[in-house]
Amino acid sequence: MIRTAISPRLAIRIFWSKGRPPIGGHIVTGMPDGSAKPGVGAHRFLDVRRFDSIDSTNRYLLDEARSGAPEGLVAVADSQEAGRGRLGRTWVAPPGSSLLVSVLLRPGAALPQSSSHLLTVALALAAADACAELAGVNPLLKWPNDLLVGDRKLAGILAEADAGPAGAGARAVVVGLGLNVAWPRELPDELKETATALNHAAGSRAVDRDELLDGILADLEARYAPLVGPAETTGTAEPAERVRERARRELASEYRRRCSTVGRAVRVELPDETFTGTAVDISEQGQLMVDVGTCLRAVTAGDVVHLRALS
Repeated sequence: MIRTAISPRLAIRIFWSKGRPPIGGHIVTGMPDGSAKPGVGAHRFLDVRRFDSIDSTNRYLLDEARSGAPEGLVAVADSQEAGRGRLGRTWVAPPGSSLLVSVLLRPGAALPQSSSHLLTVALALAAADACAELAGVNPLLKWPNDLLVGDRKLAGILAEADAGPAGAGARAVVVGLGLNVAWPRELPDELKETATALNHAAGSRAVDRDELLDGILADLEARYAPLVGPAETTGTAEPAERVRERARRELASEYRRRCSTVGRAVRVELPDETFTGTAVDISEQGQLMVDVGTCLRAVTAGDVVHLRALS
């Protein structure tokens, strides 16, 4: 059975299908005049495939990418049977409780591999801004990919890449978001001290998952487009690569300003060691720079625990 709905903010036609793959089709009608979010305009995230249940939206889009799917494909699910988290973990959410969405990006040579972490940053900032606008909740960003309310996790983001048969020029990056929207008041025992949801933080304010999706996709387009465009000319004497480089610097700078990990005492848990220090910066490559007293250590991956609350 297929259900169809028109997204009121972005005029996206979404086809729901039960199970995998989508039944029938997923054609989008486009964006009529005046239906776009002011200042954003038409964007690439108009082909949305929605599932009642799926194993993983990230896995689905990686498979589609290997089959040649174009940039901008979006997968959304009410529940995931094998949702993916960082470091091989699973993402657990009751059916219908969360916004579970993945997007397919093909940045190509326009975005250097060393700046690929900015794709995760762009989605994190888009999600945080949508929560602020639509729910009145201002999440903090935690390195490398979490959204927090207080010190409780509201959302997590995972990026997975596939180089493709043609190498870096055809590389695909799937960025997935799990955002807790409407959870029961009583969380499972294992999550009571570490997790939260928008309905817990927003009080009586109702939050609609489809409106959140619309807001996130529009904001993601506004942040992603400058990273990969313009293709050739900017209409000025400034080279296109210089425009993209400036966009990378500005996005990285915004993330540093809004990342609550910077300035915090942290414990870094790696597979073979654990150490403590003060997070002082984020490098151009997205590494967390931790002052351990005798030197600065660059953390590329691992668990980072905030040790004291922000003053």
